[in-house]
Parts: sequence; C-alpha cells; structure tokens
Amino acid sequence: MAHESQYFALSLDSLRSLGSWAADCAERALSIYENYAASDRRPRAAIEGIRIFAGGGKRAAQLRTLALAAYAAARDAGDPAAAAAARAAGLAASSAYTHPLADVQQTKHIVGPAAYAALALELNEGGDHSIGDNEVIWAVEHVTSEVREILLQMPAREIGKTRLENIMYEIDANIRSRNMRHSA
Repeated sequence: MAHESQYFALSLDSLRSLGSWAADCAERALSIYENYAASDRRPRAAIEGIRIFAGGGKRAAQLRTLALAAYAAARDAGDPAAAAAARAAGLAASSAYTHPLADVQQTKHIVGPAAYAALALELNEGGDHSIGDNEVIWAVEHVTSEVREILLQMPAREIGKTRLENIMYEIDANIRSRNMRHSA
C-alpha cells in the first residue's frame, strides 16, 4: 500500500520567511559563481527575485523564470563549486513555490539553498568538510521559527550516500532539534 502524503496550511508570510532565509544562505556562496563567471548575473538575479518576494512582492511567473535561469547557469558552469553556488541561488528562488505537502522531496526546497551553499563553499576550499560543517551551523543558527515550522510539517530527511545528501540531512536534523525560544 502506497503512503499518501498529507497537505498542510502554508501561508505566503511563511513562504516569505523561507525565501528570506534561503536567500541569505545562497548569497553566502554567490561570490564563488561570480568569480567563475563574472558577467553572468543569472544566480544573482534569482537571489534578487526571491528577496523581492520575501519583502512583500508578488509570487509571479518571473520568479520561476529566474530560478530556472540559475539552474541553467549551474549546468553551464564547468566548475563544481560554481555550479553548487548557482544551484543554491536557483533553489532559493524556487523556495517561494514550496508545496504544502508532507513529502520528504519538498524538504529540498527548504534545506537545499543552505546545503548547496555549504557544498559550494566546501568545494571551493578543496573539499574541506569543516568549511561545509561551519556553513551548516550558520544556516541552522539563522533559521527562523517560521521556516522550522514548515520543515516540521514534513518527514525528516535520512542520511544519504553523497556529501550533498548528508549536508541536507544535517541541516534538516539540526533545524528540527533546535530550540527556537530565543531565536529571531
């Protein structure tokens, strides 16, 4: 018998909070892409687009276009760190379209921007896992209670086979276990 995913309430205000945090996370790795392809503004435009939405702008089709353009920039990049930074930007922009569906695949919209940013920073420093681990700590320390509440509506991620999957797991697990009483 297949498991049926459950839907839950998800407000635009919660998506705006998610978008703001996702942009903050992705922006921390953006310079890696921009140093690789200085004239390509697609990842930056995606982050700018999600910031407009997070600040009260409409969730328009243009935001999807910006996300897809950042994903294309990632595919075009010949450098793994630059590609991961562009994917972080694309996922940040697409966070506005997180579905209110209790499905583990939807958690990528939440933890993906932080995870790809951590991976980009790590790869940029020769694969030093401590760099990625420190970025995970930063992301978890800066998560809002609204973002945590969205994540708690979804199944937890499991430990994966790749470094990226394990970074996503660490972000997910640490956000879930975080006591939010004293956070922003």
